[in-house]
Amino acid sequence: MTEAEARLLAWLRPHAVGGVALAFSGGADSAALLGALAALRREGPFRCLALTLQTPLQRRGEADEARALAGRLGVPWRGVPADPLAAPEVAANAPGRCYACKRFMMARLRAAAEGLALLIDGTNADDRRAANRPGLRALDELGVRSPLAELGLGKAAVRAVARAFGVPAADRPATPCLATRFPYGARLDEAALRRVEAGEDALRACLPEVRDLRLRDHGALARIEVPAEALPLALDRREALLSALRPLGYRHVALDLAGFRSGSFDA
Repeated sequence: MTEAEARLLAWLRPHAVGGVALAFSGGADSAALLGALAALRREGPFRCLALTLQTPLQRRGEADEARALAGRLGVPWRGVPADPLAAPEVAANAPGRCYACKRFMMARLRAAAEGLALLIDGTNADDRRAANRPGLRALDELGVRSPLAELGLGKAAVRAVARAFGVPAADRPATPCLATRFPYGARLDEAALRRVEAGEDALRACLPEVRDLRLRDHGALARIEVPAEALPLALDRREALLSALRPLGYRHVALDLAGFRSGSFDA
């Protein structure tokens, strides 16, 4: 067992008495915690529950993937339906959207975790060091604990922990919520979210070799972000990209020469 695994289990072990609920998206960070909970359950039974939000801001099928992974590791799972678009600041995509959304959704998870003493999430140490993460304030206000961040584990270390626990999602690319594909002030609704999801699915079909990509929605214009080394490949397949995106209502398709940047609308 690695030192990071042992430290994570040592952090979780005292909380098993009161029960642990995990905010489980299915990404690498929360999957590492799922693997730790599964390992702890092998030491002895305790109450725990993986809770996955089901909202318009997630890709369709994301909750099914999370349920399958929890079942594979033997951790009880429950889906939690929620509609953050009901919060005016989220639907308006205001600059404070992330805080309002995180507070709305974590409150739903807190209610779903009733009877379990601790609610944890997959925020890691790199997230805590990032310049623009207003959603973290909501976690602090609601008493959600982030063991990965508290143990100083950044993304690379978390992926290593997930692999050590045998979690298949260890190397999954980051999949932030679909609201991040729109500039602040662009109103969010179900149709817009589903269109950008379909657009990214089309990009992945055209560029299966590219691990990290984004479609940024500017109304009639779709701005494609891929890593700089993948720009020639995207240009080579421009006709396929146009054919895939124009039927979705994107009259103009642009390739961003700056390349892929996580959170580029925050720049």
